[in-house]
Amino acid sequence: MPIQCPACGATNPDHSWQCACGHYFVTTMPKPSDSLAEPAAPPSTMLAAASEPQTRRLWFRGAGGSLLEIYILNFLLTFLTLGVYYFWGKVKVRQYLYGQTEFEGDRFGYHGTGKELLIGWLKALALFGGFFALLALNQMLWQGKSQAILGQVLFYGGLLLLIPIAVVGSQRYRLSRTSWRGIRFSFRGHTTELMRNFLRDGLLTLLTGFLYYPFFQNNLREFLAHNSYYGSEPFDYNGEGWELFKMYMLTLLLILPTLGLYWFWYTAKKQRYYWAHTEFGKARFRSTVTGEGLAEIKITNLLLIIFTLGLGYPLARIREARFQADHLFLDGPLDLDRIRQQAEAASATGDALNDLMDVSLLDMDLGF
Repeated sequence: MPIQCPACGATNPDHSWQCACGHYFVTTMPKPSDSLAEPAAPPSTMLAAASEPQTRRLWFRGAGGSLLEIYILNFLLTFLTLGVYYFWGKVKVRQYLYGQTEFEGDRFGYHGTGKELLIGWLKALALFGGFFALLALNQMLWQGKSQAILGQVLFYGGLLLLIPIAVVGSQRYRLSRTSWRGIRFSFRGHTTELMRNFLRDGLLTLLTGFLYYPFFQNNLREFLAHNSYYGSEPFDYNGEGWELFKMYMLTLLLILPTLGLYWFWYTAKKQRYYWAHTEFGKARFRSTVTGEGLAEIKITNLLLIIFTLGLGYPLARIREARFQADHLFLDGPLDLDRIRQQAEAASATGDALNDLMDVSLLDMDLGF
């Protein structure tokens, strides 16, 4: 494009840098526009935040003194009511422990009632007592005969079948009475399914000299997790019995040389494995419990209860609850908006059976 000289008005070629009159043409290169500039690299902190999975954890806010007050009041009222208040006292303890457990800034709630526990206990006692009444009747009618032996076998076999009833009933009742952010948990497993699994796995455990026991535990854990829900969202479990079997065999080798202390390490490894293979939606649980930590909390709690003549039991429960909460995490995305309430009816009979038979000794607790 021709350049017109501002001094003399003459027209010069576009590549000229000086006019014939002596005037110099001064040009400046335009600065590149901001739109053409290279975009700034994102900060490393933003990249790190995008790549790191979200981690959530439980918090336990309870105090031993507060729980001790509840236990003392429960003891006095239970004594004055000849034992009737025991069930209402049990509700008070559960409400306190659940209410002091926090996740994502909100605390859990327990909605069971003393009346439900009392009615459930009476039903369980009638069922449990009925078995012993049949055993006594069998002994009276068939003293010293082969029929008496057969009756005893049937009695103890029927008694074992109460365990699946207690497990399912207890899990269904406790989860249905537990809530978080106004949404209830639930358990949707069927007693008949667990009864079939229990008979099959129990028989295999006996026939293999208890070598099948880790597979029994894994199958039970899978049943409990698959049928546990928070609202409309189920939990999931994908563990393998062979992994537990390896831990179990190592424990059998080390349990005697360590005078039984290795059991704490086995329990901790099993707990870490259970939670590492338990999922909720796209998030996965993670436990950081160690054998040393578990041994310390269990042994010191036992000594605390012994040397305080039982008065330290509430503090031991607080320490145990805090220990479990401090070592349980949930990693990954958590979509709570799509979860809806789906209430399930439940009776407290199974919960009472669970207490009467002490099913927790068989390691059948899901861990929630």
